[in-house]
Amino acid sequence: MVRRLIFCFGTLLVATLAAPVCAAERQKIPPILKIVENFVRSETVGLPGRVSFSLGTVDPHLSLPACRALEPFIPAGARLWGQTMVGVRCNEQAGWTMYVPVSIKVMANVVHAVKPLAHGQQVEATDIGLQEADLAQLPGGILTDMEKAVGKTLVSSVAAGQPLRQDILRAPFVIQQGQTVRLQTQGRGFSASAEGKALAAAVDGQVVQVRITSGRTISGIARPDGVVEVRP
Repeated sequence: MVRRLIFCFGTLLVATLAAPVCAAERQKIPPILKIVENFVRSETVGLPGRVSFSLGTVDPHLSLPACRALEPFIPAGARLWGQTMVGVRCNEQAGWTMYVPVSIKVMANVVHAVKPLAHGQQVEATDIGLQEADLAQLPGGILTDMEKAVGKTLVSSVAAGQPLRQDILRAPFVIQQGQTVRLQTQGRGFSASAEGKALAAAVDGQVVQVRITSGRTISGIARPDGVVEVRP
């Protein structure tokens, strides 16, 4: 009877002492969230505008082995933009991976139309303005610099208040289809020129084909004032 009591007491004592040890071997959530917070802050430094973010809820009952080698990462196909996820992996023998939801806002002034603009219209400074918006909630390619829109031609209509994207703007044509152009070429110790007809419209710096009087087609770089540069 005495031996049994001693055995039971010993078992209870071992279990009592072991409990804190076992608890200490489980990974605490706050250090994980701190690592994710620091990671997001450092990775979003280069984003335009004013960046703010918040971390989502992690199951407080999540039970993972303690880890001293935690590594944050961006999951494949994800990006630190809008509603996203940041992964955290344990690079120790008891390796595991978990994900923390993150909400990222990027507030910046974006270029928008102050009145309806028509397809083919050339944008003037009085046609556009700036208004603050969350870039993470807008399509890619939204303009934040008005100078990049002024003088460009719209390839689609834009409603008043609508943000302007780069892909709906093109530089004005410096050469029109069918226009008589002057081909110019020069090299070391020589220069030459000829006339021809442009086979298509082109913006400054775009390759355009020109048919000369002999019927031959020559490609060159469109330049203002009806000039096409031909490389020797």
